[in-house]
Amino acid sequence: MAPLEDFFHRVAIVGLGLLGGSWGLALKKHGFPGQRVGCDQKGIVNRAMALGAIDEGAEDVAAAVRDADLIILATPVGAILELLPCLKTAALPRALVTDVGSTKRLICQRARELFGDEPLFLGGHPLAGKERSGLENAEAALFENARYVLTPLVPGHTSDVRVKAFASLLATVGARPYWSDASSHDRAVAFLSHLPQLLSSGLASLIADESAEERLPLELAAAGFRDVTRLAESPYAIWRDICLTNIENIQRALEALIEKLESMKIHLSDRELAREFKQAARLREKLRELN
Repeated sequence: MAPLEDFFHRVAIVGLGLLGGSWGLALKKHGFPGQRVGCDQKGIVNRAMALGAIDEGAEDVAAAVRDADLIILATPVGAILELLPCLKTAALPRALVTDVGSTKRLICQRARELFGDEPLFLGGHPLAGKERSGLENAEAALFENARYVLTPLVPGHTSDVRVKAFASLLATVGARPYWSDASSHDRAVAFLSHLPQLLSSGLASLIADESAEERLPLELAAAGFRDVTRLAESPYAIWRDICLTNIENIQRALEALIEKLESMKIHLSDRELAREFKQAARLREKLRELN
């Protein structure tokens, strides 16, 4: 019997940006024996073929997925939601359809309305992004040692051979599958991913305001400021859909942060601030242990 990771013979990757391109490169690096088909604009498809990220390309989604037994939707969240109805009819009944969207509740809700077992949908979110998007930033090692969240539509789907095969394929490219329901995922990433992005962008925007008319010399920005604002390079085009599809959780996270900052402002001159520093240091230590 062939290993589960060899279950898929033709993979269609819809969207050849950072994550889609990295999927193609990772499959090549780890010896995927089947065909890798990419779908995107003609110029991007040509670049992906030149990089070796795909074996063949298509500009039409239906044509790209027609014979695929694994379909990876690697577009922004809004485009994933728009593509799902098309894939319900265009994909093979035996196919597994998955995505890389940073929010899961609305995607899984829409998929649950459209999909049964033929084809089967499995929500996915690789925790392996970068602040810079695009095919030019894709790399074969992007998923190595990264957690990859999987959100099945119903618990019973975890026993489906297609889902097991995809989890095995994730292990082959070095990722670490992490199972979750969609709502729990979206609440967690609101605090652990979306809030850091908005904090970084908000801080950089604030300093841009303060440095206007040379009131604040950027020459004094050292490594700490550069580290904290690294995520500010992320494009709004990606984050617009994320904010729109996780707005309630993000609002709660922002409110909690504002409350925390207000407390720190009040305690700048007393020892209560030390408690915040100690608690923060303990969390950092815990994160190192998890890795």
